[in-house]
Amino acid sequence: MRRLAGKAAIVTGAGAGQGRVGAQLFAAEGAGVVVVDIDEGALRETVELIASAGGRAVAVPGDVADPDVHRRAVDAARGVYGGLHVLYCNAGMVARGPGGDLGLETVSLATWDRILAVNLTGAFLTCRAGIPAIVASGGGSVILTASVGALVGQRAHNHAYVASKTALVGLARNLALEYAGKGVRVNCLCPGQIRTAMMAELYEDPARRAWFEAMTPMGRFGEAREVAAAALFLASDESSFMTGTVLVVDGGWTAL
Repeated sequence: MRRLAGKAAIVTGAGAGQGRVGAQLFAAEGAGVVVVDIDEGALRETVELIASAGGRAVAVPGDVADPDVHRRAVDAARGVYGGLHVLYCNAGMVARGPGGDLGLETVSLATWDRILAVNLTGAFLTCRAGIPAIVASGGGSVILTASVGALVGQRAHNHAYVASKTALVGLARNLALEYAGKGVRVNCLCPGQIRTAMMAELYEDPARRAWFEAMTPMGRFGEAREVAAAALFLASDESSFMTGTVLVVDGGWTAL
């Protein structure tokens, strides 16, 4: 069963990790995908991987904090696939190191602004450009990628990241209310600790990896394919009576 047959999807942050795997799965399930990422080379690789598997993909490189990128992505979906049915707002970032998002007194204003621009404003811009196109195409699904950090605190670090992801939950709920009568469902996906390049410094350090695994009842990091499967569920008609809600994929992290 091809659960997204005949549909078109935009996936942001599709150059690697959860976004790439999600775009590959969407394409394998029949969707024509428009993939967006700031890393043009990585984006080309994603398109090649999808094409080599028999799928359809179009690349729109650019910064998700730039409104024009989203206009181009929507135009590509309409021009190549004839409409738009799914938005997977996956692009996100963290900032570590000097001036990074490591504490109230150390995070720089530039870092704070950039994280919110990518994680929160980027998703808002995707929705502002894409949801009217979904309405015009007869309805569909929007998935905002938040985090378990939106549901529980992360101690003395990641304040900008947590603030941005928490705001996405509120944005999803409000958009769900605004567009429920127009055939558009809007939900939030909250992954836990997932094995991607963004998390590499955590799971490649034995001591830190052991701590995160001990804090996860299932005793391991999640895989990008497990998040992609949840995103596919939200994108498909299988979740047709779900909107304004949060789907958690965290190995039990938030159950503690």
